[in-house]
Amino acid sequence: MSPHQGPADFPDTNAPSGYPRAVLFDLLTALLDSWTVWNRAAGTEPQGRAWRAEYLRRTYGCGAYQPYEQLVQEAAAAVGLPASAPDALEAHWAELPAWDGARELLQALRPHCRLGVVTNCSDRLGRQAASLLGVDWDVVVTSEEAGFYKPDPRPYALALARLQVRPEDAAFVAGSGYDLFGTSKVGLRTYWHNRVGLSLPQGAPAPERESPRLDAALPWLARFRNG
Repeated sequence: MSPHQGPADFPDTNAPSGYPRAVLFDLLTALLDSWTVWNRAAGTEPQGRAWRAEYLRRTYGCGAYQPYEQLVQEAAAAVGLPASAPDALEAHWAELPAWDGARELLQALRPHCRLGVVTNCSDRLGRQAASLLGVDWDVVVTSEEAGFYKPDPRPYALALARLQVRPEDAAFVAGSGYDLFGTSKVGLRTYWHNRVGLSLPQGAPAPERESPRLDAALPWLARFRNG
């Protein structure tokens, strides 16, 4: 979103009372269970967790986009995994399972809201993963397309600009506490689907709602415009 855009630059597209005009989602942690696939590619859950943590450290630290596949490979090498691990991850990418409740939530929201994805991924893998949910997304923004990794505010802002929706009229469903750094800067009210019980990153703003499940997001979203 350009810093010169103001409320007058966005059309007044009314959503039904209660719901936000758009809901944006983190993809690989909030909607899809990428943990399972990373663990399988690594060989064990502890190795998968260590690899994923190192990858997250690199993406959240680099800011400007660097090739996603390269960061995945570098993180694997840094934690002592063979080159076959990233290859296995990509080979099973099309098997990323949806968290229970993900498709149901999206189907419930579809009549009321525009739906979008903001994901730390390459265009190729991000769009492939987004297609697994069977949703006709209104926008899919990847870090490659935005030129920056979350939690830089630019990927979120790009999605809002494409939807022509004000930040205050949209919600974000996060899968990682690090998203809260970015959504707070943009002005997106955030629900944290903290499925695996992660700690809030030091210095991160608290989410408006937090739950290990997605089904609790629907009543929050249904009352979104009522306070």
